[in-house]
Amino acid sequence: MIRVAIDGPSGAGKSTVAKRIAKDLSIIYVDTGAMYRCIGLYALRQGLDTKDSQQVSSCLEQIHLETSYDVQNGQRIFLNGEDVSEAIRTPDASMAASNVSAIPQVRAFLLDLQRDMAKKQSLVMDGRDIGTVVIPDAELKIFLTASPESRARRRYLEYVQKGQQPVYDDILRDVILRDHQDSTRAAAPLCQAPDAVKLDTTEINFEDTVSIIKEMILKKAAELSLSI
Repeated sequence: MIRVAIDGPSGAGKSTVAKRIAKDLSIIYVDTGAMYRCIGLYALRQGLDTKDSQQVSSCLEQIHLETSYDVQNGQRIFLNGEDVSEAIRTPDASMAASNVSAIPQVRAFLLDLQRDMAKKQSLVMDGRDIGTVVIPDAELKIFLTASPESRARRRYLEYVQKGQQPVYDDILRDVILRDHQDSTRAAAPLCQAPDAVKLDTTEINFEDTVSIIKEMILKKAAELSLSI
């Protein structure tokens, strides 16, 4: 069993890369960011202030999350039985996720679930504090990053491909703001674990990024005599 923790700032491509690696290696993928996005989305739909810890904490007992994977639709996440895989990928949901992730009660709500997943099987888990808080004993930790401009450009293209009409400058501003919020929050701030391998993908394309990380995983598994 090998557990891979991929951390990094918003828009670094963690989820996309982790999904592909998990598929190629036939191991479980856990998208922790999607979990926070679900809570942020639920709070928004309830008209709550996503920065208000009391308001958000009071609604946690009403939230039930489930994930599934199938060949046709890929990784899906359900909020109280509703497939919100697309709904959680909007700019508003992204900012709400950043806000609620700074609330200790929210992090505690999800931490046990995430750690339990990491006890049972080989997996790739991505987020902001996987290697520092969730599974600090992961066999391999990677800090995936890129310049704010590069991350904003990639996100801009994602929105365009979905038929939206984004404004690049707005996305760049949100990326920079999200970086600040995630790295300065009191609860488990975004930071690189001391034993994590930093991979800057500003000048590296998706396929090469996947290949580099897969090579890291296979090398680490061989070093530790672990099965995948």
